[in-house]
Amino acid sequence: MRVLGVMNLVLIVLFPIAWFAPLLRAGLLPLFGLSEISVISGLQALWQSDVFLALLVTFFAIFAPALKTIGLGLVHYDLASPRIMPALHVLGKLAMADIFLISLYIVIVKGVGFGRVETAWGLYLFTFCILASLTISHLTARLGAQKDGPRGTGDGG
Repeated sequence: MRVLGVMNLVLIVLFPIAWFAPLLRAGLLPLFGLSEISVISGLQALWQSDVFLALLVTFFAIFAPALKTIGLGLVHYDLASPRIMPALHVLGKLAMADIFLISLYIVIVKGVGFGRVETAWGLYLFTFCILASLTISHLTARLGAQKDGPRGTGDGG
């Protein structure tokens, strides 16, 4: 369980890097340069144009993964009850929604043909962080269930 705790602490460092890393490069036409877009720069643009959508994306991209990672860390170091795992599982599913939205936007822009979109290393880092968090959460829940035993007796058998 301690290895999962250390891996989770690494995610606490990697998530903020992924938020500022370039997710994609986009441009209007192939003749013009490409602008790098990160989670943070995308959120800044959203806050200027659509506050409600900005609130949703901020929750999905920043708060859901951060709260889940912090919650898992608290469980790993026995600072929170494993009974919060179902709530952390829901947060993990919500955190994956922004990867879907980014992928959908890339497909739409490429399909229109007016713009040019290239994925950048930050998209892979961000996706890795989300998937690693899901894996750590799954393994934590599985190890917790084995530790509690079939009837919650704590005898492991």
